Amino acid sequence: MPDHVSARAKAVRPFVVMDVVARAKELEAQGRDVVRMDVGDPDLPTPDVITRAAEAAMESGDTGYTQSMGLPDLRDAVSARFASKYGVTVSRDDIVVTQGTSPAMLLLFGSLLDPGDEVILSDPCYPAYPNYVAFLGGVPVRVRARASDGFRMRIEEIEAAITPRTRCIMINSPSNPMGTVLPPEDLRAIAALAEKHGLYVASDEIYHGLDFTGTDHTILEYTDRAFVLNGFSKLYAMTGWRLGYLVAPRDFVRPAEAIQQNFFLCANHFVQVAGTAALLKADPDVARMRAIYDERRRYLVPALRGIGLTVEVEPTAAFYVFADAKEWGSDSLALTYRLIDEAGVAAAPGVDFGPEGEGFLRFSYVTGIERLREGVSRLQSWSAARL
Repeated sequence: MPDHVSARAKAVRPFVVMDVVARAKELEAQGRDVVRMDVGDPDLPTPDVITRAAEAAMESGDTGYTQSMGLPDLRDAVSARFASKYGVTVSRDDIVVTQGTSPAMLLLFGSLLDPGDEVILSDPCYPAYPNYVAFLGGVPVRVRARASDGFRMRIEEIEAAITPRTRCIMINSPSNPMGTVLPPEDLRAIAALAEKHGLYVASDEIYHGLDFTGTDHTILEYTDRAFVLNGFSKLYAMTGWRLGYLVAPRDFVRPAEAIQQNFFLCANHFVQVAGTAALLKADPDVARMRAIYDERRRYLVPALRGIGLTVEVEPTAAFYVFADAKEWGSDSLALTYRLIDEAGVAAAPGVDFGPEGEGFLRFSYVTGIERLREGVSRLQSWSAARL
């Protein structure tokens, strides 16, 4: 039989950390105990105020379709959050509610890119970004984000990467995998660069609210030539609920809505009701969860340094530590599987996030602090046994 798998599908690079998760689950099924520090899936339960809102919505029969743009109440709540938190005016008519931020990326790049159009990305970056761009016929263009620069792209290198086919500069702050935050001066400079060259900025703000040392800034404070991706998975411990949204310039809203109508119809009705409750009522729960994550961060960063890993850039947001593990091995994927099999600790290989991530490991601290202590102890014993 001839091979009928599409070239488009063949070109999609696997999300390697999910293969790591599969290996961890395989070992757990065999009775092995694995300390899970691989994916960013919060261990804390979704706040009761959110789950109760979903239950009430289901009991009321809110289980059918909604408008493809999303419930007006939810879009109003998102709009109000931009106003209260950032002092930015966002019309509910510029917001499209989606089943998580991943579909929002499809709407964004699907409405923005023609084949051959380019998107500038940092390296390292979240693995889905280049895959979405390439899947839709675009060209991902990587700009180094060096640890020595605090994992910030240099503005002059961004400008040097701009060509007549460039349509967009993609940023992610707070960032995955680094857990770092772009300072306001970087956001301002990137916005100015985009306006200078007639480009757009796409800002993934899914980790907003999980900044432990300062105040989040949205790209919309600096330019209206911007798309914003955000959602409820990380901040509200709602990964499995699949709820996000896209804020888009007005000219792109109707095209994004049309894509939504055809590919996804709408986000789940009762989940949108729960999302509205999250924005309106869950701030005390968010503060509590953020404090727990921060306690874990303050333990894990020095603990990893203490067993020989290099954390050159202190993470100040999200729930990741991006550690240089070249002392243990330069092949991060091979090293990851060794750590699972030999130490019973699952992490994410740095190469999953781009060529500049090779030699790094990403440790996620979305597990209890006692489990983190156990994981560090195992890594320390494993490292000592190598000597």
